[in-house]
Amino acid sequence: MKKCFERLYNGLLKENPTFVLMLGMCPTLAVTTSAINGVGMGLTTTAVLIMSNIIISMLRKVIPDGVRIPAFIVVIASFVTITELLLKAYIPSLYDSLGLYIPLIVVNCIILGRAESYASKNNMIYSAFDGLGMGLGFTLGLTCIGIVRELIGNGTVFNFAVMPESYEPLTIFILAPGAFLVLAFLVAIMNAIKLAKGRDTGITGDCDKLCRACPNKGCAGKMTERRNAE
Repeated sequence: MKKCFERLYNGLLKENPTFVLMLGMCPTLAVTTSAINGVGMGLTTTAVLIMSNIIISMLRKVIPDGVRIPAFIVVIASFVTITELLLKAYIPSLYDSLGLYIPLIVVNCIILGRAESYASKNNMIYSAFDGLGMGLGFTLGLTCIGIVRELIGNGTVFNFAVMPESYEPLTIFILAPGAFLVLAFLVAIMNAIKLAKGRDTGITGDCDKLCRACPNKGCAGKMTERRNAE
C-alpha cells in the first residue's frame, strides 16, 4: 500500500503533469476557460489513463518491443473512443464544450509517457495507482487554471456568481493569452512555495536540506568541486 500512496503523491504533487512536468499543454491552455471544463477534461483523461495503464501492464510481457508504441496507441485510442461515446450519450453539454480535444487525448503525452515509462514495467495494481495519481494531478492543474481564468474573466466559479455586479470582467483571461498568463503565475507560485519550504530544486534527489545551511554548499557546491577536481 505504501507504494500505491507514493504513486498518488507523485502524480498529485511531486511530478504534477501540469505544474512540474509541463505535459499536456494543448488541452491545458485550450479548454480551461471555465472550471467545469477543466474538471471534465481532467477526469476524462484520468479514466483513460487508469484503464490504458491497466491493460498495457497486463499485456507488457506479450507485446513485442518492436511494436510497443503502436500497440500502446491502439489501446489508448480504444479507451478514448469509448469515453468519447459515453460523454456524447450521457453528458452532451460537456462533450460539446470539450469538442475536438476529446479525441486528441489519444496523443496526450502524459498517457503515452506513463504507458512507456511505468505501466510497461510494473504490475497492474501499481500501474492503476500511477494512472490515478497522474490523472488527479492533471485534473487538479486544469481545475486551478480554470477557476482563476473563469473568476477573473467572467466573475464566476463553476458558473456561480462570485464577484459583485459592479465587477468588470477582464475578458483577456478567457482568451488564449490569459491561459499563458495564469499558467505562468501558478507555476511561479508553486516554485516559490517549494523554495520557501527548502525542497530539492532538481539538482539531485537525495538532498533534503537548504543549500544555504549545507556545510558543503549544497548540491551545487558539490558539483562545482567535482568539476574543479576533474
